[in-house]
Amino acid sequence: MKKISFLFVIFSLFLNAQTKKENLNAIKKFQKELNAEYLNPKESPLRGDNLTKFKKHPFFPANLKYRVTANFVKTENPVPFELPTSSGKFKQYQEYGKADFEIDGKKYTLTIYQSLDLMKIEQYKDHLFLPFRDETNGKETYGGGKYMDLKIPNGNMIVLDFNLSYQPYCAYNAFDYNCPIVPEENKLPVRIEAGVMYEDVYHH
Repeated sequence: MKKISFLFVIFSLFLNAQTKKENLNAIKKFQKELNAEYLNPKESPLRGDNLTKFKKHPFFPANLKYRVTANFVKTENPVPFELPTSSGKFKQYQEYGKADFEIDGKKYTLTIYQSLDLMKIEQYKDHLFLPFRDETNGKETYGGGKYMDLKIPNGNMIVLDFNLSYQPYCAYNAFDYNCPIVPEENKLPVRIEAGVMYEDVYHH
């Protein structure tokens, strides 16, 4: 019996190590793809000298503390609403649900949204949008907050990996882009030291 228990512990440690490696690889992949996007003139929000001088994004060190499994409660009968944007215009969204999670033993809640426009496009019909702010904004990250892309979960749990969070395009080019403003309810009273950092060298 002791031998079986020992083998179970070894197997569990192996699975945990594999999962950690996969999660870290996903973060590396995200960083690599984001850098490639901003280096590509056809995809990048950067223009002129900003594009020419761009080499790569600064990132917080990957930290799986900021990859959390949250309890997810879907919003019943959501009402479409207009979310204000950086240009003073509005975009159509609806609340999709709320995610409750913990970081360092403290509980937080974030509201997750769904774009009414993207819902009509086949490849984005399961896309969810999570805009948030935290105590790094205006310091290591963009003052207006950050975004995270998610998929509709199958059950009542959803993974929020803040290592995959990024700045809105208007942080780099406010003239050409129109970005949703983070709702007040999604302001976290904590430092989220994960994802893309920000160097305020862009003219916007």
